[in-house]
Amino acid sequence: MSDTPSPVLSSIRVLDLSAYIAGPYGCSLLADLGADVVKVEPPDGDNLRNYPSTLDGECRLFVGANRGKRSIVIDLKSADGLALLKQLVAQVDVLVHNFRNGVAERLGIGYDEMSVLNPRLIYATLSGYGSTGPMRERAGFDQVLQTMTGICTGQAEDGEAPQIVHGSVVDYFAASLLAMGVAGALYHRERTGLGQQLGTSLLAAALCMQSGRFVWGEREDAEAERNIRSTGVNTIFPTKQGHIYISATTPHFWQSLCRIVGCEDLADEPRYDSVRKRSAAVKEITLRLTAALASRSAEEWERLLTPEVPCAVARPIEAMFDHPQVLAEDHVGEYRHPSVGRYRGFRYPICYTGSPLAQPRAAPALGQHTDEVLREAGLGEARIAELKSRRAVC
Repeated sequence: MSDTPSPVLSSIRVLDLSAYIAGPYGCSLLADLGADVVKVEPPDGDNLRNYPSTLDGECRLFVGANRGKRSIVIDLKSADGLALLKQLVAQVDVLVHNFRNGVAERLGIGYDEMSVLNPRLIYATLSGYGSTGPMRERAGFDQVLQTMTGICTGQAEDGEAPQIVHGSVVDYFAASLLAMGVAGALYHRERTGLGQQLGTSLLAAALCMQSGRFVWGEREDAEAERNIRSTGVNTIFPTKQGHIYISATTPHFWQSLCRIVGCEDLADEPRYDSVRKRSAAVKEITLRLTAALASRSAEEWERLLTPEVPCAVARPIEAMFDHPQVLAEDHVGEYRHPSVGRYRGFRYPICYTGSPLAQPRAAPALGQHTDEVLREAGLGEARIAELKSRRAVC
């Protein structure tokens, strides 16, 4: 036995039948932990591959959401393709899909059928609205759930129109819930030997990520303020050049901010000596601070305020590729893709002291690993050629 530590999920095999962002990225998080994730795509591929992109050769969103995987093309609408998938299911640990409720069962790959083939199987589903209720069969998308659950109205000031939070935040949080759920089910199987079905949804993610707002006390009415804007000082300020976010919640941060920007009188003012008082006086405080911050650039203020006051210059995502803190945490990996070529992207979302993470692997081209995966599953060259001739695989 080798003394070299292995990634924590190095022996786990995953079939990823999901598409778009939430399901696929949840599987990429499992791949980061060492799982062998095989992305099963239809002949036309994951529809995310077709989204607009300025990246040559592939959709940027697809590349970002599918790192660490291999791709195999199976036509599940063909008898041969369906039989092949069932053969693969019998050999893996986890199956993930984000079909709408009822679709997997109509295809003959629902949990009841798959668990007979593999009683130890972890069968994970990610839906729009959950597995029960009047909306269970609806298609769900990130921005739809943002709008439904108060995220968009929560971004708006009084009288403003609701605002979408860009970046598919619900999708990516749902991905984290999915990966956590699979890891928990694997731990349960380790103790009991039993597989099981688990599910999460975009609805669950959208509400879970608002847990601080999704609280209704028995003595509150519907008009209670639920947005967490604790002091009015926690906001993005304009400066002489650029913008800067400042967080001055604690007494120390508040005192330091006032001293550094030249507003010492605010620090000594009894009307502002608590978080609640400053929140009540947000307009007058903001006017004073905005006037003071106009004397220097955002970059200058960041240097002056750090480390006494938490703050950050408003930067584009491109600045993160060479940011010293990002590089120090080893969050930027170099990848090679068959059509994109060399690119840099995110890696290593978690660190362990006793286990390495998997070596970074680029998102796969469509069907890039079909032959490789089928050989590993025990299919001979003649059988692979036959399946290709019948267009069951590509």
